[in-house]
Amino acid sequence: MTSREFTERDIHLALDGELPADERAGYERWLDAHPDMKARSGRYQADSDLLRSALAGVLDEAVPDRLAKIMTGEAPPVRNLAPPRWRMAAAAALIFAVGGLGGYFLGISGWRPVDATAAQLADGAIAAHAIYAAEKLHVVEVGADQKEHLVNWLSKRIGVTLVAPDLTANGFELIGGRLLPAAATKTAAQFMYQDRTGNRVSLYVARDASSTETGFRLLEEGDTRALYWLDDGYGCAIAGNLPEKDLLTIANSAYRQLLEGMEG
Repeated sequence: MTSREFTERDIHLALDGELPADERAGYERWLDAHPDMKARSGRYQADSDLLRSALAGVLDEAVPDRLAKIMTGEAPPVRNLAPPRWRMAAAAALIFAVGGLGGYFLGISGWRPVDATAAQLADGAIAAHAIYAAEKLHVVEVGADQKEHLVNWLSKRIGVTLVAPDLTANGFELIGGRLLPAAATKTAAQFMYQDRTGNRVSLYVARDASSTETGFRLLEEGDTRALYWLDDGYGCAIAGNLPEKDLLTIANSAYRQLLEGMEG
């Protein structure tokens, strides 16, 4: 059969077991050729597994007689009842699962609603970090030895005045950076940093035309975390596998330097 181009819709079909069997081999080749989509498929699968785990033992329960009668119209709905604990837990798990698609994310101080731009920013930052932090020879597009050119080029391409924050006080040296495609903003900038052990963190920046402002928020996918925020016309995320406390220290430093650079 002729190979076709797959899309994100096919990821959901595959995870739901609805992708035609004769397309499966082509789909797997497509995933291998698109690491960003393969990473997204893994995140969606993890969300699905979390939801199933939260609802384990509930999905197979019989519908209570009281609810069955309400559904058939034999009894009026009962209002103002406090939800059972299992239902609250399931709702929390559902919110988390939907978070990967742009609904809610777990913030530093609890669950908070976020807009589509912030959701895509965090998702893009983690996907890009997962791809390029693992590279050996092509980690960056432009090296740190051309820092001035790198910063000017990325600033012009994404439409925001940038600086490459100095994270040496946090133990990380700039390797360089690259231009990336971005779902909500078309383009994004990535600066990659590395410590003496070879561990890497990345700074992901995109323009935010909505000029929404947020505090730091946290998204965790597997062993990768991203602290992200929107402020003064741009969106930014620090991604890596560091403990949340260390990532927050780096995010604070990057935020301060980016703000000073834009004001300057």
